[in-house]
Amino acid sequence: MTLHRRSFITGLGALASAALASAPARAQQPAAAPPPPTEPQPARFGLQDVVRRAQELATASYDATPPQLPEPLARLDFDAYRDIRFRPERALLANGPFRMHMFHPGFLFRRTVTVNLLRDGVPAPVPYAANLFDYGRNKFERPLPVNLGFAGFRLHYPLNDPKISDELVSFLGASYFRFLGRDQRYGLSARGLAIDVGAPEGEEFPYFREFWVEQPGPGADRIVIFALLDSPATTGAFQFAIYPSAETVLDVAMTLFPRKRIERLGIAPLTSMFFIGENDRRPTSDYRPELHDSDGLLIHTGAGEWIWRPLRNPGSISHSSFVDANPRGFGLMQRDRTFEHYQDLDLAYEARPSYWVEPVGGWGEGRVDLFEIPTSDETNDNIVAHWTPKNPVEPGRSYSWGYRIRSTASEGRLNPGGFALHTYQTEARALGSNEPAPRGSRRFIIDFVGGDLPYWQRDPEAVQIMPTTSAGRITRSFLMPNPKTEGFRAAVDIALEPGQSTDLRVFLKAGNRALTETWTYPWRAE
Repeated sequence: MTLHRRSFITGLGALASAALASAPARAQQPAAAPPPPTEPQPARFGLQDVVRRAQELATASYDATPPQLPEPLARLDFDAYRDIRFRPERALLANGPFRMHMFHPGFLFRRTVTVNLLRDGVPAPVPYAANLFDYGRNKFERPLPVNLGFAGFRLHYPLNDPKISDELVSFLGASYFRFLGRDQRYGLSARGLAIDVGAPEGEEFPYFREFWVEQPGPGADRIVIFALLDSPATTGAFQFAIYPSAETVLDVAMTLFPRKRIERLGIAPLTSMFFIGENDRRPTSDYRPELHDSDGLLIHTGAGEWIWRPLRNPGSISHSSFVDANPRGFGLMQRDRTFEHYQDLDLAYEARPSYWVEPVGGWGEGRVDLFEIPTSDETNDNIVAHWTPKNPVEPGRSYSWGYRIRSTASEGRLNPGGFALHTYQTEARALGSNEPAPRGSRRFIIDFVGGDLPYWQRDPEAVQIMPTTSAGRITRSFLMPNPKTEGFRAAVDIALEPGQSTDLRVFLKAGNRALTETWTYPWRAE
């Protein structure tokens, strides 16, 4: 039986009355003076306060006035901006395991944001001061404004060494944020929201205009951040609960208040870079064989199917959609963890994290959208993936979503079955033939590993390759054990009319049981 606080107090009163009734009469004592009235405690600031501010902001017109920075900051180039560093000895949140450093405005980061600290639930803005920063070789003729503000902030934590605070998460630029798990290096980014990615009229970039960071106590294993989002199309309230670990996790709650109808709304957007890889090679003088922060999109559908889509650097913008209902997860993965495939000692592409998104609650009908944008070098983020609800969002209503993002370097543990580790392309020639491959044909080779595939290597004849194509025809497919990976190598030849496009799908099975995820790839015959 549950004992409620009110019942407990009532019971104490009854016991006291019974005791008084049975006690002998005593001389009356003077009544004690009532305690002095106490000051009412202010309510703790929380997500509900940010939601209220977002709702109020949505009723006002969007301020499209471009932010103005002092000219010396606006004209900084990348190297000069990078020379401005926050002084670690001035870090905030110094009484716990977390440390907060501020980003200076300048270069591309011209919009300043307000950052508040929450001490005992009471917000106080962090004031800008020039002495928070080391400006390196930068010299300014005049002092910078005292109300300049910050471009963003980052949090440090003893992530890799109990005695050293490493960068854990950063919020810088529009609604972008990045975070790390143990032994990981920055690569892809997450965003608060995406609007009109790939639209002919151009993408809209919402931005976080204000943050509130809770002051964690000594020994805290998490930190909570609130953020207010603004854009011409919508406002929003966000809560980020960050749990540092070998696989750092962010729990995200968001509520939007659209100012107008939004057809292309991107929930839990991820942004990455893919220039060249084993499946998409192009002529280059670079000594490095592969250059990418992520090499594929992984989806766990609401029906339980696992889908793997290798990334590409296409000749023109490419949009792929995966229609689903109540997805279980999706993410941009960096599966290739072999240094020799990158050969970059400084950038360490093999240590870039994968971000895996797990919805909280049902997201209903919609699709996972993947956009691949052509790039001529590795400096551009040309990959975007996000969830798009089936129905547009409308003004005058509120919409809420929740999800978890995990930063992982152990992608194989997400899917208990086999998965596609490598994808290759070559000419679709018959074995031993010197004849040129027929025009409009191609061979795709996939290395499946993990799951129960090592077990089935003892009986490879029981494993079947299951290829399908949305156009053209499969002219040949074959499968062989791969002792180097303890998995199987599958090959599929496809024939298409020149100029025609198709989507290939391949998975392995034994009997009626699927042994692997479904590999899928778009291809256009030249």
